[in-house]
Amino acid sequence: MANVSHPRGDIASHPDAPEMRARYDRMLGGRDVALVDGPVFLLGLYCAVSPWILHYTTSQPALVTHNLVVGIAIGLLALGFTAAPARMYGLSWAMCALGAWMIISPWIVGSSPDAGVIWNNVVIGALAVVLGAVCAVTAARSAPKQ
Repeated sequence: MANVSHPRGDIASHPDAPEMRARYDRMLGGRDVALVDGPVFLLGLYCAVSPWILHYTTSQPALVTHNLVVGIAIGLLALGFTAAPARMYGLSWAMCALGAWMIISPWIVGSSPDAGVIWNNVVIGALAVVLGAVCAVTAARSAPKQ
């Protein structure tokens, strides 16, 4: 039987090799903060389920819905950071804004929150601000110079 397969050669001589290398470098260039994506997603997940973990679903019903919605928003930002980093890291400051909102939300959304609810939202908010700032600073540092 005849061998009809093409022998594998070195791709370095391919005319599109430099362009393929440049695309590959651009694609990996947006992954500088890949280690932050997971913690951001876990933070959003915890924020969404924290009313049930801390058992304030009956005492603070407005904060239950609030934390669920903000947690889902943080989780979606994390998924966006993972799926399309070059496009999404510009929204890192939005996560900082969500974190700041989480810090003040017990007094605005809730009604006379107790210390556990306040500490929960302050810690979630502070972590969101820190992780959002890390994403934003790293994205700004790795942005292509024009």
